[in-house]
Amino acid sequence: MLFDGSVHQLPDTDPQETQEWLDSLDAIVDVQGKTRARYLLSRLLERARETQVSFPATVSTPYVNTIPAEHEPWFPGDEHLERRIRAYIRWNAAVMVVRANTAAEGIGGHLATFASSASLYEVGFNHFFRGKDNGQAGDHVYFQGHAAPGVYARAYLERRFEAEDLDHFRREIGRGGRGLSSYPHPRLMPEFWEFPTVSMGLGPITALYHARFNRYLENRKLDDTSESRVWAFLGDGECDEPESLGAISLASREHLDNLVFVVNCNLQRLDGPVRGNGKIIQELEATFRGAGWNVIKVVWGSKWDELLARDVSGVLLNKMNSTVDGEFQRYTVEDGNYIRENFFGPDPRLREMVSHLTDLELQALPRGGHDYRKVYAAFKAASDNLGSGRPTAILAKTVKGWTLGPEIEGRNATHQIKKMNVEQLRVLRDRLHLNDEITDEMLEGEVAPYYRPPEDSVEYQYLIARRRALDGFVPRRIATARRRLTLPSDDVFREFDSGSGQQSVSTTMGFTRLLRNLARDAAFGERVVPIIPDEARTFGMDSLFRELKIYASQGQKYEPVDHDLLLTYAESTSGQILEEGITEAGSLASFIAAGTAYATRGIEMVPFYTFYSMFGFQRVGDLIWQAADARTRGFLLAATAGRTTLMGEGLQHQDGHSLVLASTVPPCRAYDPAFAYEVAAIVRSGLHEMYGEVPTDVFYYITLYN
Repeated sequence: MLFDGSVHQLPDTDPQETQEWLDSLDAIVDVQGKTRARYLLSRLLERARETQVSFPATVSTPYVNTIPAEHEPWFPGDEHLERRIRAYIRWNAAVMVVRANTAAEGIGGHLATFASSASLYEVGFNHFFRGKDNGQAGDHVYFQGHAAPGVYARAYLERRFEAEDLDHFRREIGRGGRGLSSYPHPRLMPEFWEFPTVSMGLGPITALYHARFNRYLENRKLDDTSESRVWAFLGDGECDEPESLGAISLASREHLDNLVFVVNCNLQRLDGPVRGNGKIIQELEATFRGAGWNVIKVVWGSKWDELLARDVSGVLLNKMNSTVDGEFQRYTVEDGNYIRENFFGPDPRLREMVSHLTDLELQALPRGGHDYRKVYAAFKAASDNLGSGRPTAILAKTVKGWTLGPEIEGRNATHQIKKMNVEQLRVLRDRLHLNDEITDEMLEGEVAPYYRPPEDSVEYQYLIARRRALDGFVPRRIATARRRLTLPSDDVFREFDSGSGQQSVSTTMGFTRLLRNLARDAAFGERVVPIIPDEARTFGMDSLFRELKIYASQGQKYEPVDHDLLLTYAESTSGQILEEGITEAGSLASFIAAGTAYATRGIEMVPFYTFYSMFGFQRVGDLIWQAADARTRGFLLAATAGRTTLMGEGLQHQDGHSLVLASTVPPCRAYDPAFAYEVAAIVRSGLHEMYGEVPTDVFYYITLYN
C-alpha cells in the first residue's frame, strides 16, 4: 500500500495523542512483527471507509482474492453439468488446432491461451453475456484473439458449426471461403465475429471507446444502451502494449461502469514470464486502481480458503506477498514435494499448516481463475457494479496451458506449441474425465476425434437453455441496421456545385462548411459524428463548437475563458462533437465504434474523423486495418496534407505519403481532391455507397489542404 508521504506537513492539533498511536504501532512491530502491523493498519483503513472518514485511496492490496469466501454469492447454475460442458469445449478446442496442423504443417494456432481462460469464458457464456434475440443489441464481448479456438469449439457444441467447419480452421481457401479465421475477423466471418481483437492491445482500446460511444448515443437520446455491457478479455502480457492501458483513465473520468476488463493473468507471454522478478497482478491492480477503476482480484481457488483461515499469524499471506511470479511459474511445473519444501518448507509454521495434505493435494492447489465459483463471484460483482460510475477490472490468476498436461502447461514454450502426440492427448482426455466418450482406440487413428453430446442429452439441453435465458448465441453479428438513416438533401451540396467565385477557399475550409451543412440537415444531421483529436482550431473547425457543442458526459461545469466570444468552447451532455484530445489511437477507436454502430447497435451513424494527416494515419496503421476488418463505414479526413502545407515546421510535419499508405488498405477508398467542390462530390458519393440502398462496408480517406 502506497501513500504520498506528505502527512507530516499538516499541523498536529494533539501531539500527545499522535505520539501514543505511534508508540502503539512501534510496540506492535517490535513484539508481533511487521505482518501483524500491516494487518491492523488494514483494519483501521477498512473501518475508516465504513465510517466515511475520507482517506487517500491505496493502490494495492494483499495478494489474496478481493472477495473473501464468506462474501461469495450463491452459484445459480449446475456446476457438474457446466464442468462437463467445459471439458467438451476444452477437448474440441485442442483437437481442432492439432488436426489443423496435421492437415497443413505449420498452419499454426494456439492451444494454451484458451486452455488457461476456459473457465473465464464459460462463466460469461452461461451466466452473463447477453445475446441479440428479439432485436436486442445485447452485450459487446471482445474476445482475446488467441482464444478463438475455444469460441469455435463452443459453437460446435451449439450446432452452429459442424465437424467440417472445425476442420477448416485457418483454411479459408475452398468451400466459398467459408473457413474459420485464425482470429476474430468480421470481414472473413461476417455473421459470426463482431470485433477484430488482434493485434495486441487493439481489443482493449476499442472496447473502452465503444463503452464511451454507447454512453454518447444514450446521452444524445439516439439509442437506449443502458442494458448493454462491454466485456474485454485480454492477457497480462498484452498489457505491455500502450493501447491496452494508455486510455484507461478515460474510462473512470467518463464514469464507464458499463465496461469490464477481464485480464487473464497466466503470468506468461511468448518468451517467458511477464514479470519474473515482480508480480504482474499487483502491478496491474495499482495501475487500474490508480486510474480510478474498481479492481477485483481472483488469485486463489477454494482449496486455499481453509489454509488462509488458519493463517492467524499472517505468515501464509506474507509468503504469498513476497513470492515473485517467476517462482509461482516454477511451482506450476514442479511436484508437490518441491512445493512443500520450497514454498511451505522454509518456515516451520507454514510446513505445519499443510502437514495434513499429500504431495498430490499440494500440487492440485488451484489458481483462482480456474475456480468456477470464484470467477462467478467476480463476474457477479462486476455486473452489480453498474451504477457506481467506476469501470471494473477483473484480474484472474491462471496457468497457461491448464489441463494440457505436464509437458505443456506452464512452460516457457507453451504459447508456440501447436501439436500433441497420442500420449499427450490421452493425458488431456484423462484430466478432462472423458474416458467414456474418447476411448484409447479412438486416439490411435490418424487424427483424434471431436466430441459433442447428442441433442437429447442433459448437457446439450442445459447449454442451449442457458443461452436462451440470455437472449441467444454469442458471438453473433447482425449487419442489417434496425434504424436506417435518411441521406441528406441535395441542398446540403448545392453551394459547392458552382465553386467559390472570387473567394479563395481551401479544401479544409470547404469541408468545414460541408460538415456544418450535413449536421444541419433535418433528417440526417443527428447521425453525424464529428471526431477531432485536439486540432479543430488548426483546421478552422472551432466554429462548430458553439453550434454542435462538444460531447461531455458530465456537461460543462465551468464558464470558459472565451465565453463572451462567438466561437466559445462549449461542452454539453448532448454535444455532438467528440473532441478526443491528443490521441490519434483513441480517435480511431471512436471512429470504429461509430462506424460499426449499424451492426453492433442497429443504428447507422456517420463518423467524420478529421486529423493531422502526417501523424493521424501512419501512427495508427494497425487500427486502420482493424477498422477495415471490423467493416467500419465513415470518412477519414487527412487535413494539412501534402508537402507544401507546413514547410516551416520541417520535413517531419510534411506529408506526401499518407495517401499512398491509405491506398494499400483494400476497403479504403483513397482520394486526393484539389478543389472544395470535389470534396463535396466525393462525400456525396461515399454516403450513397456506404449508406444507400445496398450499403458497402468500406470507408473513405480524403486529403484536405490548407
